Amino acid sequence: MNMQQACGVVAAQRSENSLLIATMGAMRAFDLIEADPASIHPTPKAARLSSVPLMGGAAGLGLGLALARPERKVIVVDGDASLLMELSSLVTVAQAAAGNVLHLVIKNGAQFTGLANLDAPAPNFNFAEAARNAGYRHVYTFDDANTWMKRFAEIQKLTGPVFVELIVEPAPSRAEPGFEQAEMPDYQFQRMGIEARAMQQLLNAEVL
Repeated sequence: MNMQQACGVVAAQRSENSLLIATMGAMRAFDLIEADPASIHPTPKAARLSSVPLMGGAAGLGLGLALARPERKVIVVDGDASLLMELSSLVTVAQAAAGNVLHLVIKNGAQFTGLANLDAPAPNFNFAEAARNAGYRHVYTFDDANTWMKRFAEIQKLTGPVFVELIVEPAPSRAEPGFEQAEMPDYQFQRMGIEARAMQQLLNAEVL
């Protein structure tokens, strides 16, 4: 499966009360999905938070939200290179035993996928086995888009923490001779704060 398929299942099927934390390639995939008029969006945009430039911090952000708002499902869509930066977060999430955490990792074996496709460290690292050893309550691995689509609804309903390793093909590299990367907009590094404030307003409005 590719990145759009992996994230498209989450976008289409996530529960109405869910909060979504996404980082790196998944963040950009959700941007494209939300820009598509045909996409299904059962939850408000304020219920999504991008974990960039906090690379490696997605699981920690998700756990904090899950503990603060146990009535909401918190879905973390992590990256393989990102999670390797904060691998101990698997133990932290498992030890906290937050039943509303669904932690996904996109394993495409590449950093800056779709641009330079630099090899991610430890390409054979088994994230599912690491999560199982850390103490996650349920652990799965999927590499087929149709199977992932069919299983997501039941997995989302499980009491967590739940971990899913999604084996995803990296997007084709564009960094060829003569390629010039456009300057990244300031918003790329401001959006986390903007989205955090929007989510704070959303959650605060529920308790007023």
